[in-house]
Amino acid sequence: MTNARVASSLFESTHLGTLPLPNRLVMAPMTRNRAAADGVPQSTMATYYAQRASAGLIIAEAATPNAVGQTYPNITAIHNDAHVAGWRGVTDAVHAAGGRIFLQLQHGGRVGHPDNSGLTPVAPSPVALPGTMYTPDGHRPSVVPREMTLDEIRSTVADFAAAARNAVDAGFAGVEVHAANGYLLHQFLAQGTNHRTDAYGGSVAGRIRFAVEVVRAVVDAIGADRVGVRISPGLTVNGIEEGDTEAIYPALVDALAEVGPTYLHFVFADPDQPLFREIRAAWPGTLIANPVLGFGGPLPADGGRHEGERLLAAGADLISLGRSFLANPDLVERLRVGAPLNPVRDQYLMYVGGETGYTDYPTLGAAGLPHAESLEPATT
Repeated sequence: MTNARVASSLFESTHLGTLPLPNRLVMAPMTRNRAAADGVPQSTMATYYAQRASAGLIIAEAATPNAVGQTYPNITAIHNDAHVAGWRGVTDAVHAAGGRIFLQLQHGGRVGHPDNSGLTPVAPSPVALPGTMYTPDGHRPSVVPREMTLDEIRSTVADFAAAARNAVDAGFAGVEVHAANGYLLHQFLAQGTNHRTDAYGGSVAGRIRFAVEVVRAVVDAIGADRVGVRISPGLTVNGIEEGDTEAIYPALVDALAEVGPTYLHFVFADPDQPLFREIRAAWPGTLIANPVLGFGGPLPADGGRHEGERLLAAGADLISLGRSFLANPDLVERLRVGAPLNPVRDQYLMYVGGETGYTDYPTLGAAGLPHAESLEPATT
């Protein structure tokens, strides 16, 4: 595979496997804490995602494949019939609005707390998350997770496969396996959190084994065209210390390529980074790139369009944006015509219940700005 590609517009139609996409903009998965306490999606979530259905693809927020995988309060899940029914309301609303939607599957591993799940978190090794965890009673000290037994590893792989089948039953076009951002699969990859001496630890081959087994089980359950994988090379969020980033990811990507999921989702991708170019050259499928826009800081005025175009020119196929979609339900239209963007409101509103800071961001007409038809297209 070659990196020599002609830059393509964010607004061109394309395909993800067999799924047609009207543009190359992906709404990234973002935790919003709007589910019920038992993980069942609520009706306001259907409104939220349907408002953003003009994205080429929506990747819905992380849903846990089992009870012990829960991270924070009011996180969605996908391991029982009530979860499936709740998510069906979301996918029906998105489809009615003309959209396409995947579901992210995430097990928190050590990023969890008994006050949230009722269970002691599990992880590759008994290494606690630094600092505190947010619970219904505020921030509490993190707990030391229980080291997963081989039987628990096998059952967790099966739980991911069952969750993927549930997601398809709920109307999702596919799932994204979360192997990034310091959660369970990432914990197995990283030397700082994986101190195992069995077949799931130690060498690069051992540390990538769990992630590859999860992805293979999900592919076997629902088909490769319905499966993506998210990675975050070098990211230290949630206290992760990979130790050998330059070695672990080429090996992981080569192993995943043999399994054949339809896409790889590279978080905080930098087109000038040698590892990004190496992964692009090695990955035979679709590459979704999430640009570095300054986590937690103000969004750039263009919402990430310039960085997205740079990543397309460097070989990415699709561009995922998070907070830009959060604050702008009609982001695709705004970027296409160069309209001003809504700023993200108080970050606190990202993680509390209710419609404020969730479904009440205005579209162009509602904001008193001209509709797209009366604006000149922006130049690229």
